[in-house]
Amino acid sequence: MAAELAPASNPLIPAAQDALALRRVFEQIHADSCPTSFNFHMHTVNSDGQLQPERLVQQAIAIGLQGLAITDHHSVNGYRIAHRWLEEQPCEERDRPLPHLWTGIEVTSLLLETEVHILGYAFNPENPSMHPYLLHHAPKGPNADAEQVISAIHQAGGLAVLAHPVRYKRSPEDLIPQAAQFGIDGVETFYAYNNPNPWQTSPEQTLRVQRLSAAFNLLNTCGTDTHGLNLRQRL
Repeated sequence: MAAELAPASNPLIPAAQDALALRRVFEQIHADSCPTSFNFHMHTVNSDGQLQPERLVQQAIAIGLQGLAITDHHSVNGYRIAHRWLEEQPCEERDRPLPHLWTGIEVTSLLLETEVHILGYAFNPENPSMHPYLLHHAPKGPNADAEQVISAIHQAGGLAVLAHPVRYKRSPEDLIPQAAQFGIDGVETFYAYNNPNPWQTSPEQTLRVQRLSAAFNLLNTCGTDTHGLNLRQRL
């Protein structure tokens, strides 16, 4: 059973920045949520992906996604283009309901002197705290510290998530507790580490991350980390 998309929590907050609604979705995410109901990790040509933002959203609609986030590296340009395309679609010509698109980004940072990637969701990209992370390149100096990245996302009203925790040089048993201490909201629990076809979350790594997320009361997310032309695959 797919996780249910939460209704808007505050009509005064733009839907793309509704962190409370997104939190409710994350609370229901499970191994079968991705890639046909939700997908919170995808890239466009605005960073290192191959899909144009409009084509990404069109494919998301065809798949039947209820909610998604475009998480280009250090850029929200892909999100902006996709959001504008969705806004321009006439209601009377829609064959399927449009998915809920949240703001998203992937930021390279340092955690325990290890390079990691932090995903940001449902933040206000106009908030000054996010400016160092929207320059199309990895941040440097203090801005690269994971604690600072997490803080910046929170200041902009968003949620911070540690991407693919089992891909780094240090173990998730080291990284996740430290990220939790810095206030991270969640971890990308459901992830395909060996690019299987069809896409499916890696069982051993998933269980490992689930145990840690439960121990530190963190949210669980899912995503294909798509860089190619198929939202059901990573590459």
